Amino acid sequence: MKNPFDTEERIAFRETMRRYVEKELKPYANEWDEAGDFPWRIHEEVGALGFFGFGVSEKYGGLGFDDAFMRAQAGIEFAQCGANGIVAGVSGRSISIGILQKLGSEEIKDKVLTEVVSGRKGSSLAITEPSGGSDVANLKTTAVRDGDDYVLNGSKTFITGAVKGDYFVVGARTGGPGIGGISLFFLEKGTPGFTVTAMEKKMGWWCSDQGNLYFDNCRIPAKHLMGVENKGFLAIMNNFNNERLGLAAQALGMMKVCLDESVAYAKERETFGKPLLQHQVIRHKIADMSAQVDSIEAYINQVCWLMNEGETPVAEICKLKFTASKALEYCASEAMQIWGGAAYMRGNLIERIYREVKIVSIGGGSEEIMRDLAVRQMGL
Repeated sequence: MKNPFDTEERIAFRETMRRYVEKELKPYANEWDEAGDFPWRIHEEVGALGFFGFGVSEKYGGLGFDDAFMRAQAGIEFAQCGANGIVAGVSGRSISIGILQKLGSEEIKDKVLTEVVSGRKGSSLAITEPSGGSDVANLKTTAVRDGDDYVLNGSKTFITGAVKGDYFVVGARTGGPGIGGISLFFLEKGTPGFTVTAMEKKMGWWCSDQGNLYFDNCRIPAKHLMGVENKGFLAIMNNFNNERLGLAAQALGMMKVCLDESVAYAKERETFGKPLLQHQVIRHKIADMSAQVDSIEAYINQVCWLMNEGETPVAEICKLKFTASKALEYCASEAMQIWGGAAYMRGNLIERIYREVKIVSIGGGSEEIMRDLAVRQMGL
């Protein structure tokens, strides 16, 4: 279906991403997923494609502009690589880059941004805690001013890119309870009192590294405060918008794979003397999956247009995110039904997508939180 928002630049970017995914990622997706890791060079190659450069000044190797459509196109194409753990492992840094660009001091940006945007170094955003993920206003990790330092105590969990990461943006409580007492800090790997442990035996995202962070009287120079003390909550919330758009785009990418793989299999597989695709019940499943794909694609285009117009459509982004995750759940389930037992075996593309569904509905804000936030944004 023709995209009315396409431009020559967007088409060229999408096709570049598509060629890269087809040649450099798809052939190795299952191997890397089973191995639980992928080569670091992928970070650098994706960085060279401009994947991390949106909204970042050219001074630091960024694109010098932002475009919601290109952000979404990158997520859609990347998610069709065959193992969403690769997507998570590479793009996890993206949710920290915006804060580094907007709130980092010139010293921090000069030290960090070029290396992160190029893919040579990794960075992570550390917000989620064992006591809660989406409840950002209830952060327990503390940062207490002590002379020229802040002393950090607490822990974080489910932090993407943490094990291999070099730089971290950490949310901590510097003031009283609620949204008014949260600040953001820049932290480097190897800082005394800061340790990281890998999370293992995950349901999905096998080749993406997630970690637990621990802060035990970890001293951070006061100059590594990012932005204004006790004013970090709004920056965290605004940062969620691009993350949630990206997750919706990834959902669409995986939905497209479910549809394409189901059509191809239904053409080849025969039952009762004819191809599956000639059975009405299968044809109806394909029609429903296609309708879901078209609906989410149109929804993403609408939200991207609003974002490019300078709006902050929080309610629409939240509704898009949970609608896309439910649509992915439907398409993955229907693809499993069409493929039958073949898709239940490890190594099958549909099997890999099926076990990634839940993290899309949880990460970046759960479906329940998204619904509640959308209604509150509607003034209800």
